[in-house]
Amino acid sequence: MTQNIAALIDHTLLKQDATKSQIEKLCEEAKTYTFASVCVNPTWVSVSADLLKGSPVKVCTVIGFPLGASTSAVKAFETTNAIENGAEEIDMVINVGALKDQDYNFVQKDIEAVVEAAKGKAIVKVILETCLLTDEEILRASEISKLAGADFVKTSTGFSTGGATVHAVKLMRSAVGPELGVKASGGVRSLADLQGMVAAGATRIGASSGVEIVQGLESESDY
Repeated sequence: MTQNIAALIDHTLLKQDATKSQIEKLCEEAKTYTFASVCVNPTWVSVSADLLKGSPVKVCTVIGFPLGASTSAVKAFETTNAIENGAEEIDMVINVGALKDQDYNFVQKDIEAVVEAAKGKAIVKVILETCLLTDEEILRASEISKLAGADFVKTSTGFSTGGATVHAVKLMRSAVGPELGVKASGGVRSLADLQGMVAAGATRIGASSGVEIVQGLESESDY
């Protein structure tokens, strides 16, 4: 059971003041518990890839982070560079302003630029930043992500006004159907939080508290 839970978690450290020793600790923890991936800023991708070499843990990084306001060309370049450095999973932020302007063609092309850059080399998760969106916008952004060829939709950066909610995860799952993954990220700090998100339709969890979540499960199994 512990292993099943750990395999859902992207063990995350995206703080701007993260140090090399903290990244080394993150990777060591990820290997110990066999998390799905470590999710780190692009500057730490090559370091993490070296530390995780030979393990099943993947390196995930963020693109256009945290605002999503980089140009599509820059997002595509970031993606190519990250993959060259060892990233196998790409979490990109949509252009939230374009979505709110209902410029859906732009939003789709923006995602497609990253999907094309990653094609065959890394999976792409699309961060919607659901705390800034209406229900209708969450549904539309999820549908666009699917049309653009993404592999996952993801709730949040964790750096805006709120994180994942069960309500948002349910909306995203309803929009993408069973074909795409749904990642709940931002504020998932306990086993109960994780279980609630999975029940709502999440298939991956982004958390900086992965160790505490798994240790909580281990404590429960002691009784």
